Amino acid sequence: MHLTRYTDYAMRVLLYLGAHPERLCSIGEVSRAYGVSQNHLMKVVNDLANAGYVASVRGRGGGIRLGRAPDQINVGALVRHTEDGFDLVDCGGCIIAPACGLTVALAEALSAFMAVLDRYTLQDLIAKRPDILALFAARDREMTADAPA
Repeated sequence: MHLTRYTDYAMRVLLYLGAHPERLCSIGEVSRAYGVSQNHLMKVVNDLANAGYVASVRGRGGGIRLGRAPDQINVGALVRHTEDGFDLVDCGGCIIAPACGLTVALAEALSAFMAVLDRYTLQDLIAKRPDILALFAARDREMTADAPA
């Protein structure tokens, strides 16, 4: 199973916001923390805000934060929201699909994959929040040291 970069970025945004619940964060800040494109994150954040995963505060001093409590953000539901389709192979275009057992096996595997993700919330993923914050801080120090003077 391979998840899209879109889902990856959505998870990264939520993990970052979950690690910083005490304040508003900027998309630029999240972008720098992970070293990913701010333009891509803007699209992802907009979608997450429309779906209620992220709350956006406009204007001076604005930013983004989680739109619901971390224990209310189910990982499986988020993946279903961000992924367009889950066809692992193109069985629909295959001549033997009606008689082939691969279709059933892949459907069962996908169901098991999603069942595991359904058991987790964002709260579970940020359980080691102090460690996550330390890693973000180390990355920030590294980026600051590498910046031209």
